[in-house]
Amino acid sequence: MAAARSLGPFVVVGGGIAGVTCAEQLAVNFPTEDIVLVTASPVIKAVTNFKQVSKVLEEFDVEEQPSTVLENRFPNIKVIESGVKQLKSEEHCIFTEDGRQHAYRKLCLCAGAKPKLICEGNPYVLGIRDTDSAQEFQKQLTKAKRIMIVGNGGIALELVYEIEGCEVIWAIKDKAIGNTFFDAGAAEFLTSKLMSEKSEAKIAPKRTIYTIEGARKENRSKAKADNVGSALGPDWHGGLDLKGPQEFSHSIHIETRCEVKKIYLQEEFKITKKKPLAFPKHQDKSVTLDKEMWPVYVELTNGKIYGCDFLVSATGVTPNVQPFLHGNNFDLGEDGGLKVDDQMRTSLPDIYAAGDICTACWQPSPVWQQMRLWTQARQMGWYAAKCMAAASLGHPIDMDFSFELFAHVTKFFNYKVVLLGKYNAQGLGSDHELMLRCTRGQEYIKVVMQNGRMMGAVLIGETDLEETFENLILNQMDLSSYGEDLLDPNIDIEDYFD
Repeated sequence: MAAARSLGPFVVVGGGIAGVTCAEQLAVNFPTEDIVLVTASPVIKAVTNFKQVSKVLEEFDVEEQPSTVLENRFPNIKVIESGVKQLKSEEHCIFTEDGRQHAYRKLCLCAGAKPKLICEGNPYVLGIRDTDSAQEFQKQLTKAKRIMIVGNGGIALELVYEIEGCEVIWAIKDKAIGNTFFDAGAAEFLTSKLMSEKSEAKIAPKRTIYTIEGARKENRSKAKADNVGSALGPDWHGGLDLKGPQEFSHSIHIETRCEVKKIYLQEEFKITKKKPLAFPKHQDKSVTLDKEMWPVYVELTNGKIYGCDFLVSATGVTPNVQPFLHGNNFDLGEDGGLKVDDQMRTSLPDIYAAGDICTACWQPSPVWQQMRLWTQARQMGWYAAKCMAAASLGHPIDMDFSFELFAHVTKFFNYKVVLLGKYNAQGLGSDHELMLRCTRGQEYIKVVMQNGRMMGAVLIGETDLEETFENLILNQMDLSSYGEDLLDPNIDIEDYFD
């Protein structure tokens, strides 16, 4: 059996960014060997237009492509379009839904994460995670006069900004918007943009989503509905026209510090005799009751009830580990992910994991933290392939540099947003100070300092400070002597530190 094991191919499960990057990297490292990529979806996610912006910051576009494109680029990658039914780790093989089994030499699990739905099986609750669910959402929105969005992560932020011609009630459990990414100051900076009317000229976002038309469309609808497509990425709404039927542009009401208590269908709600609220008008502070009938009513934990056409659940994700647990004794992290060490190995021999499905359990650098983002999926997939190759060849390997410093660049509300290190002072306790510079409507800069050293930063707008700050965080230079000058717009800080 041992001899057979060493002859099996490398197998990667998952057609998202982590899985595809891992398979590509293995194909480059082992050009004469078969690399098997198992994915439940007929399309894969590929990284295109990759740009290394600085030492650790990277930008790339994400494209959906038919799996044949991948096979054409790498003749030694074989894509199997099927979900995984079972993993038998002791026998080094996986069983797929199509009834086949695949032996592996080394396996990398990159099956991503599933959206946490507020309630399963309710036709008026939509979760948005992949392109299919985004298109379903667009279809529903064309008829909707009012929707509720629940959640405070990246997808919720983008949705609220992009939707036009439809009343939006946004329920968040935090005090301020975008809690995962921002503090209250940055949230305030962005909220003012949200409440002002959007200018008509939309700047075309750089990252485009490509969807497959025609024959492949049918395959998708036939694919089981519960097969989770891989995650949407930045600018996922670029190809969708998110307009409701009404003429006004933006109409948003934010309910903070609350969660969903109960969801009622129209008939159930009538029986309760409870009183729903009308959409709050910003000038009018009085509370009025809603006369209109809605298909679904949502009761929030703050006691308010609103009717709406449907509810969007954008409350984060849980690692998609279910298909692999039966009969295998994986160590799981507190967030339910597969625990991996500093070489992306799970607790079971010859099984690695990367991307949203895994939980990083090594001693991290003081300025890095795991977040389930595209950039980390790409970095982990790439590094996992390197580790699998090194282990197969008996070579040592050093931790990849991308795990030295947390760095993420994205766009919110059409502003460039750069997050570096402990940008929200994560884990620093009260022993830190913040420095801020804000020009309303233009830029917001926040720096997190500890003992005179820069530990993190949030840059919103075109600040051109990302490389300088990245270097200052990485080299941990003592900046006490600069004091407030560090953010003085009249001093060219780059001259100091280049």
